[in-house]
Amino acid sequence: MSKSNIHFNISERKILLRFFDVIAVLFMLYLVGNFFDFDYFSITKENWTWILVLVVYISIFGSIFELYDLQNSSKFESVWVNILLTTSTTVLFYLLTPFLTPVLPENRLQILYFFVSILVSLLIWRFAYINFITTPRFFKKALLVGETSNITTLLKTFNDADPNYKIVGFINCEIEKQEKIKYKGLREYHPKQIYQVIKDENISEIVVASCDTENITASIYTDLITLLEGGLPIKEYTQVYEELTKRVPVQFVGKDFYKYFPFSRSNQNKMYLFFHRLFDVILAILGIAFGVLITPVIVLANAIANRGPLFYTQERIGKNGNLFSIIKFRTMVINAEKNGAVWAKKNDARITLFGKFMRNTRIDEMPQFINILKGDMSIIGPRPERPHFVRELSQILPFYETRHIVKPGLTGWAQVKTRYGSSVDDSLLKLQYDLFYIKHRSFVLDVNIFLKTLTTIIFFRGQ
Repeated sequence: MSKSNIHFNISERKILLRFFDVIAVLFMLYLVGNFFDFDYFSITKENWTWILVLVVYISIFGSIFELYDLQNSSKFESVWVNILLTTSTTVLFYLLTPFLTPVLPENRLQILYFFVSILVSLLIWRFAYINFITTPRFFKKALLVGETSNITTLLKTFNDADPNYKIVGFINCEIEKQEKIKYKGLREYHPKQIYQVIKDENISEIVVASCDTENITASIYTDLITLLEGGLPIKEYTQVYEELTKRVPVQFVGKDFYKYFPFSRSNQNKMYLFFHRLFDVILAILGIAFGVLITPVIVLANAIANRGPLFYTQERIGKNGNLFSIIKFRTMVINAEKNGAVWAKKNDARITLFGKFMRNTRIDEMPQFINILKGDMSIIGPRPERPHFVRELSQILPFYETRHIVKPGLTGWAQVKTRYGSSVDDSLLKLQYDLFYIKHRSFVLDVNIFLKTLTTIIFFRGQ
């Protein structure tokens, strides 16, 4: 067995970041309160509501401004901007809710103390995190045991998903051995070296990447059982893929597909569905009301910049394959598809200048609140696709029509994790995220998607 070592999974690192963000801020405010003339915020039992509101604000705005995105959090040049945005928004909202927080101080210097304390504490803690927790000493090291066919794809996916997860070696388990693989940074070992590799490389888990378990030799199979009985985690590669990427690897799912699709019980849970629909109705009414307020501006801008019909309707496929007409503000030139349906793409020449602004801010989607109120769509779910593309993609991508077992959404897991869907490969990626949502659908995931959607709007990442 390998020596005991410390490593943090993705979820553990996110909890670590959230926990120490709060601890760092409260500790700094406590120090400033004791060593400076600062009495706006005090940490006492009587003022527990002040502390709770501050913690909630930091958590919410930290999520919106991607403080807990592990890719950004590992680079100080990215994270300092997010810290500044989080601090500024947190302080602003804290000052604007005096019924939950301290009364505004007469001395405005108190606000400066408050702002600087939060900003500096987060900067110091995140600098320490980047220079300590994200270093190789805390990497999770894994040994890959499997076939050579999907090695390159798996390694690239794992490295992109989590830089702290390292596949350090490979053992070919096939009875009919292929020639040695050549991949930068990956060394192939002989099966007889498995115990020595685990010890020398301090391996934390073994990932079995075999499409057919019949290909695994008897000796390797025996070694894997021995290692499992010794307490070393052994995982199937699709399981690791899903844990790291938060998407279902449909391209690797074979005839035993039912193993990979134990769909979330929330899909049938009446209480969850009731509150999901209630949430839809409330937000749809608010969205329509806001849309009515800004429509005069949209009408004027459309007349000047788009010059044509304001609204655009299009047939889409909804739950259980039912057709419905989606409503949008028009963002493309008139007769954009006079030669037939084509993929939308990045920097699409058919999109008008004002249309690009509406797409980036998601304003073009606002009329879909009418679809949500009617029950054709939900706030959160897989984006509805056009029948032409569904017919095309369902012939190419396995399980594509599985997306239709839930209502399509205004936003979804695929929409907040990817940007453009202009090819079959892009559609495969989005399908993986959509199936992950259907498989893990829950109130917590819905809230996560909602917050990430706000991030998408704030950073102008609309399509």
